Amino acid sequence: MTAPRGTTRSPQKTTASRADAFRRTAHPVAWWGWALLLATAAGRTANPWLLLLIAAVAGLVVTWCRGDEPWSGAYRVFLFIGLSAIAVRMVFYVVFGGSDGPTVLFTLPSATLPEWAAGFRIGGDVTAEGALAAAYDGLRLATLLVCVGAANALASPRRLLRSVPAALYEVSVAVVVALSVAPQLVESVGRVRRARALRGNTSRSPANLMRTVVAPVLHDSLDRSLALAAAMASRGYGRAADIPAPARRATSASLFIGLIGLCAGAYALLGTAMPAPLTWTVVACSAAAAVFGIALASRRVPHTRYRPDRFSARDWAVVASGAAAVAGTVLSALFEPAALWPATNPLSVPDLPMWAAAGVLLATAPALLVPSSRGGTP
Repeated sequence: MTAPRGTTRSPQKTTASRADAFRRTAHPVAWWGWALLLATAAGRTANPWLLLLIAAVAGLVVTWCRGDEPWSGAYRVFLFIGLSAIAVRMVFYVVFGGSDGPTVLFTLPSATLPEWAAGFRIGGDVTAEGALAAAYDGLRLATLLVCVGAANALASPRRLLRSVPAALYEVSVAVVVALSVAPQLVESVGRVRRARALRGNTSRSPANLMRTVVAPVLHDSLDRSLALAAAMASRGYGRAADIPAPARRATSASLFIGLIGLCAGAYALLGTAMPAPLTWTVVACSAAAAVFGIALASRRVPHTRYRPDRFSARDWAVVASGAAAVAGTVLSALFEPAALWPATNPLSVPDLPMWAAAGVLLATAPALLVPSSRGGTP
């Protein structure tokens, strides 16, 4: 029998719905904000201990908070890409040179370059100081890639698409599809590897891998792209909204200025040439211009959402934990700047900047705040 109209929910159902809501993972924008703030902290230092700590924190949070979705394995792929970046940076130093020092490890045959290529070399002395500086640079880039991989493993592309402002609805489709490329490739590689194992194909020769792994993965990715494009077209994605030309031009100008300013501010944050107050002023003004353009355009775009994905207090806590890592690097830059950028000549063991390390450790808060969607298992 059906329950009569007007009856209230039972306490058990209310408790279960609250538990399900609590068990839901954090907002994808919160995950991307947390990861990008960690990447910002990594970009403000070359200390190997701090960079390894940031990578470990990102890995810990991914291990405890990821689910069983296809994109959950993206962190391991980005970790391998980061290790490859370190190797490539070392090879570039050995071949083309860079920082030098008195401790010569070995000498390669060298070639003389013209005057317009001053500062570069081919072959020559490979020093321990230069190799250490190249390793620091490679580790810095690898940590940035690891942070991006953490965001790909934790954030849901579907929820991210639903949360994009209405003004960026058409652009957001392309952005979300681009962000989901790496997770979809991870899923395709796993599916092809399982199919090879079921067929008893365990050969790892380059020709066999090209024939049985690379080609099926590319074919599967193309099929998924075509299916996604057909599904989006059938649902009206990419249709042109009836917006007046002046409003469209004003919105585009404000968004363009804001995004260019944000790119310039992000580049300045990664370096030390521009003073910090001026850098943060540029970032704040650019963000305000971008938000103004988005808000102005969103009012004119006829786009509605069913059950909008709210940004809860827990999501703000996730973003705040990432901001703590950036705040720690700012404090270390004020009180212990030499620890953030350790010297490689003379050779020495760098010190761990305590303020920055404390901020990075606070970034592990999502491991406690956000439960895993796999039933509580890490």
